[in-house]
Amino acid sequence: MKRWVLIVLVALGLGAVAVIVGFSQILLVRWSSREGIPPAPANLQASIEQGDKLYATNCSMCHGSDGHTPTDTGRWMYPRASDLTSLEVQQYSDRELFWIVKNGIRLSGMPAFGRVESDEHIWNLAHYVRTLRGSAHPASGGTGH
Repeated sequence: MKRWVLIVLVALGLGAVAVIVGFSQILLVRWSSREGIPPAPANLQASIEQGDKLYATNCSMCHGSDGHTPTDTGRWMYPRASDLTSLEVQQYSDRELFWIVKNGIRLSGMPAFGRVESDEHIWNLAHYVRTLRGSAHPASGGTGH
């Protein structure tokens, strides 16, 4: 009986840690994306076209070519590669998407691209992610540059 209580307490403790880490990551993205983000490229259409090419090279290997169906690599990650067409992802502002792509997400498979891609390329990826909205997902208002 004592062993089961210990197991339950450990499981609850681990769950609490996971929730705290997840919540702190969301706050980190929200706060950190408020300052220090360079301006986005002026030509949105050209940015999206370049982002399409970068997405195919850097992102589709985990998130899938449609941003919705993860590849085997993306499914085996813990946590799984995000559905980029989801309301949760599409509700991020453009600045928050930029920050996530540049800095990655700690304790996940999402790498930081800030050391291998220019800020312009990262903006291109953020803009391209906006085009991945599925027909089931309404357009979000979170485009704050």
